[in-house]
Amino acid sequence: MKPISREWVDKAEGDFVMMEREGRARKDRNHDGICFHAQQCAEKYLKARLTEADLDFKRTHDLTALLDCIVAEEPLWEAYRRDLAYLSEFAVSFRYPGESATGDQSRDAIRRCRRFRIAARQSFGLD
Repeated sequence: MKPISREWVDKAEGDFVMMEREGRARKDRNHDGICFHAQQCAEKYLKARLTEADLDFKRTHDLTALLDCIVAEEPLWEAYRRDLAYLSEFAVSFRYPGESATGDQSRDAIRRCRRFRIAARQSFGLD
């Protein structure tokens, strides 16, 4: 794995750990934070794979746009399009006043992130 791809993966794992840790909180769980870190984890895995394949990508938080850039290299990732579209919603709007994620949304974000993370890690030959 290229060093820059490894950095993207490490950053993705940092977001994954944050999402998991907050998801286990018994009190005052931050649903916005869970959803944001789920989105960020998926985004960074997509960017890691794009970097590894030497494919250019725009600065975006739109996970389906990033998927469009890598799907020729990872055709099985098309199965995650709906999950990635769902997670994309948490990139920006839930970080500011006016919208807040619910417990159901945070549980769903965790589930979708975990599912995509498995595929992404398999692509890199990681456990």
